[in-house]
Amino acid sequence: MRIALLTNEYPPNIYGGAGVHVEYLTRELARVEHGHHSIDVLCFGDQAFQDGNLTVRGVKPEFSLPARDPRHAKFLDTLLRDLVMAGTLNDVDVVHCHTWYSHLAGCLVKQLSNAKLVLTTHSLEPHRPWKVEQLGTAYNGSSWVERIAYENADGVIAVSESMREDVHQLYGVPYDNIRVIHNGIDLNQYQPTHDPAVLARYNIDPNVPFVLFVGRITRQKGIIHLVNAIKHVRPGVQVVLCAGAPDTEEIGREMAAAVEQAKREASDPIIWVPQIVPKDDIIVLYSHASLFVCPSVYEPFGIINLEAMACGTPVVASAVGGIKEVVVTERTGLLVPLEPKGPTDFEPREPERFARDLAAAINRLLDDPKRIEAMGERSRERVEHYFGWPSIARWTMDFYWDLIQA
Repeated sequence: MRIALLTNEYPPNIYGGAGVHVEYLTRELARVEHGHHSIDVLCFGDQAFQDGNLTVRGVKPEFSLPARDPRHAKFLDTLLRDLVMAGTLNDVDVVHCHTWYSHLAGCLVKQLSNAKLVLTTHSLEPHRPWKVEQLGTAYNGSSWVERIAYENADGVIAVSESMREDVHQLYGVPYDNIRVIHNGIDLNQYQPTHDPAVLARYNIDPNVPFVLFVGRITRQKGIIHLVNAIKHVRPGVQVVLCAGAPDTEEIGREMAAAVEQAKREASDPIIWVPQIVPKDDIIVLYSHASLFVCPSVYEPFGIINLEAMACGTPVVASAVGGIKEVVVTERTGLLVPLEPKGPTDFEPREPERFARDLAAAINRLLDDPKRIEAMGERSRERVEHYFGWPSIARWTMDFYWDLIQA
């Protein structure tokens, strides 16, 4: 097969779970054991390399489109890159798109080359209303592009059963056209790895247990709710927040104010690392942490939880979306109920209650170190059994063949 994968994120430009997914999926699809297929990746950036049957080409137009509202610039830039992608690709069997950023290109390639159009659902625009803060009325445009893509897709890969239901309900895609293939993890890379020097680099006391958050500063990840919970966490623990790349200046300021207030109110040290931490360091932090905390208000899958579990660290997470298919409550961690405000507003109806419930779950495990150890072992076992990339690539390839032969 001639397979093209279209994506915004690709190494070294990765800032979220979709980029991690594409990085490992393309690498695995290119392996000989999956067949002698050509894998062509088009992404946003200036990447350019070839490794055997894998070719990666970045798309970076040399001019920009005018925008009346500065918040529209990213949307218009996306459309421009998509047009370049559509004009670049030729003679492919499958065009596989990741996030709305590449959807318009995929739709055009389908029409121009008769390729089968596949979408992987990492998130859905109607469930991310906070994106208005970034895009302004261009959020209407991104939502429109996404809808058109789902209406034209030959097949959809949902990263969780929860997302399968959302795709059907929001866009009317028949269940038979949606296949659930979970996200995966590189088990050789993400494994228990200890290095006290890394802790020292981030001013973490190796003699005091710590709970860890890793993620962007965005409404979706619920970081503010965790910060508000810190004052309820029992004494004798450090809280490490690896949180950077704020979606907007506004939420960046909100985060800074919340951390300052938490430092005044909490008895525990708060260590805020306000930048993207290198992968090798993150793996060490996962491995040393007593708990990983994922307070997301919306999470189609939550690959970040797999990363922590692969490093032998149990997870305290909100019981939303695909997280419920990753974290087994009372076995690999604890799930905290979150009652949303409404069908499209996923912020907690009672934020203070949610913050207290997060802290209560954290405290419950911190009070039982033996249970944390047992949960950590079961976390690694679960990831090994269900979330390896070779299986995920094989299931993805099977889906391609089913669409081509239909």
